[in-house]
Amino acid sequence: MSIPTIDTQTFAPAWHSLQRALPVKIRPIRDEEHHAQMVEVMNALLDVVGDDEEHELADLLDLMGQLVEDYESSRHGVPDAAPHQVLHFLMDQHDLNQTDLANELGGQSVVSAILNGRRTINARQSRALAKRFGVSPAVFIGSSDQFRYHNTSSS
Repeated sequence: MSIPTIDTQTFAPAWHSLQRALPVKIRPIRDEEHHAQMVEVMNALLDVVGDDEEHELADLLDLMGQLVEDYESSRHGVPDAAPHQVLHFLMDQHDLNQTDLANELGGQSVVSAILNGRRTINARQSRALAKRFGVSPAVFIGSSDQFRYHNTSSS
């Protein structure tokens, strides 16, 4: 395997231009303020990208989601869980049943399909669940089944 040569004279100005164009720096998250900014921008990207994995900004959304997940898991040290398992856990913690989430997720049959792993959680649903449970939408989105639960509330 050949290691590509990086033309830093071309690459560095492009990177700086990208960083200036974005409302938040794309870098590892080191504090709560940067985390909050990244989550805010990630939510805005979710509004644009939605469930379209072919969208031109889908990779940026994935990257930001990974940075948020890395920060959250380093701060909260929680086990890996698939999005539907996270939802099960949160429902148990809040003493909710499928009917309680039917309006937010699109019906009781949709909730059932998600909980059984037959259906993925889309962008709109991830935002609604994140708001309801006080967690990052990153725990509910992505093509991988490896997400981490954490509670972003201060309680």
